[in-house]
Amino acid sequence: MKEIRILDKTFKELITEEAIQIRIAELARQVNSDMAGKDVVFLGILNGAFLFAADLFRKIDLEARISFVKLASYKGTSSSGSIKELIGWNEDINNKSVVVIEDIVDTGITLERVVDELVIRKASEIRIAALLFKPEAYTKDIRLDYIGFEIPNDFVIGYGLDYNGYGRNLPSVYTLIH
Repeated sequence: MKEIRILDKTFKELITEEAIQIRIAELARQVNSDMAGKDVVFLGILNGAFLFAADLFRKIDLEARISFVKLASYKGTSSSGSIKELIGWNEDINNKSVVVIEDIVDTGITLERVVDELVIRKASEIRIAALLFKPEAYTKDIRLDYIGFEIPNDFVIGYGLDYNGYGRNLPSVYTLIH
């Protein structure tokens, strides 16, 4: 098992780059089938979902748009539990089908904030695509439509996820060694 060091922490490989790309292709096929014929806006959640959003969106065969919003709930290796909107909404999603693209869903706090905003802005349909899902940590009732991988409730980095800003560029996903 491959190990890496980022700042003061050591991580081991959890999901390989190859496995990620294979799963993204499978998710894209599902999205293409489910969203065919609809007016679709993909909404990537920055910063973490930028790689997943780009790789997924490149495999979408629909006439669709993509936009991004930035919210934050992490500090260091733990969720802060509060959401601060950093970059506002600039896409008209009234009567549009929206596919939210998340890097990881753990507690669901960020996801709930995004879904609440989409409801207020009158999206006709909301679908959730998450590369990673931590079912043990999830506290909300929002259904996830497209899940890449279910993982344990451990801190992970790589493929867009970071530890204090570092590690986003790693092509695989790594988990913290305690």
